Amino acid sequence: MPDSRLHARSAPLLRRLRSLPALLLGAVLPLLAALLLVAPTAGAAGLTEVTGFGGNPSGLRMYLYVPANVAPRPAVLVAVHYCTGSGPAFYSGTEFASLADRYGFVVVYPSATRSGGCFDVSSPQALRRDGGSDPVGIRSMVGWVQQHYAVDSGRIFVTGASSGAMMTNVLLGDYPDVFSAGAAFMGVPFGCFATTDGSSWNSACANGTVSRTGPQWGDLVRAADPGHTGPRPRMQLWHGTEDTTLRYPNFGEEIKQWTDVLGVSPAPVLTDHPQSSWTRTRYGSADTRPPVEAVSVQGAGHTLPTAGMAAQAIAFFGLDASGPSTPPTTPPSTPPSTPPTTPPTGAACRVGFTADAWNTGLTASVTVTNTGGSAVNGWSLAFTLPTGQTITSGWNATYSPASGAVTARNAPYDAAIAPGASVSIGYQAAHTGNTAAPTAFALNGAPCALG
Repeated sequence: MPDSRLHARSAPLLRRLRSLPALLLGAVLPLLAALLLVAPTAGAAGLTEVTGFGGNPSGLRMYLYVPANVAPRPAVLVAVHYCTGSGPAFYSGTEFASLADRYGFVVVYPSATRSGGCFDVSSPQALRRDGGSDPVGIRSMVGWVQQHYAVDSGRIFVTGASSGAMMTNVLLGDYPDVFSAGAAFMGVPFGCFATTDGSSWNSACANGTVSRTGPQWGDLVRAADPGHTGPRPRMQLWHGTEDTTLRYPNFGEEIKQWTDVLGVSPAPVLTDHPQSSWTRTRYGSADTRPPVEAVSVQGAGHTLPTAGMAAQAIAFFGLDASGPSTPPTTPPSTPPSTPPTTPPTGAACRVGFTADAWNTGLTASVTVTNTGGSAVNGWSLAFTLPTGQTITSGWNATYSPASGAVTARNAPYDAAIAPGASVSIGYQAAHTGNTAAPTAFALNGAPCALG
């Protein structure tokens, strides 16, 4: 599990990147991270720093982990740390190295050297192939491993947390011919963090207020490497519903982006719960290696990956089995069926509501449970926003009007609610000081219990 102390420092540091305290923390925290490095278990390989690995315009450092039982023609995983972190900290604080011991793949741990320990995912240089900055250095690290080890170049993957998750999105856009798949823990869509003023922080994106259509998001990815005509890397996405650093609406925007890039429907073909707090959706295929997979973690903040999540990413990559993965590269021949969306009258229901508020905004998570004995096929949820609140964006439902007496109507993919089943929706709202919750909800005209 990542060191909780480092994650706890990540959010406030991000907001003060240009302040003197931030500069001091940026110099000290990488040293603290190195001190937290735990020794590998007896007989295991160790972490090695590699220098002179090729083009490196932003001066990144490269750390390499080659397990003692490295496989013939091993796969390569690039594991990218969060802000205030380092390659050694991500090595010692996550489960990827122990999984490499089990399955024999090689792990590259890039280490940012700029103040604050964040990766560049915002500059124009970072958001195009070979444009400069951090993505070029990470691509050079992969090239060095390809030159010095007999790796399987068809099985190169990338994962990361927070700033590293944003870099995962960037690398899949910049180098779609290099990476076979990515797994982003608590990230934002490719291009969402873009700035042109030299700043590395984009408040609108971080707060989840940037919303685009799938094709608009997809065009940003395609523009990063306009000459690419081959298959695109698959993507696995993770986000906590209570993330206050990179807010939860970014999760839905990432889903829109990568389903468009991979040419599959944004309606999931499978929804399940690997753990009680996880809601996993798959897009384009219901098998274990779909084009896009997304896992929403109920109640989790900016703390991913936690125990067991790295293994799920490794399974999505196919690194828990021998041989290269063979994911589907085209969408299904027929789109998933869409339940009827005309709401019937009446429904027995229960609504759970949680909200996280800050100075002028809030993010609300709403869980609607069918407590009746028959399925709901098409629904509308009515509630009244407190005075001063206005919805600015939402997910898993459409909302109108934006204030006052609001009705949330199902999306095509969550219209059906079986008896005892639930759907999770949410919205982001601006407020003028009143952060109270709605006091009553009605599903298809029938009042719902609260709690």
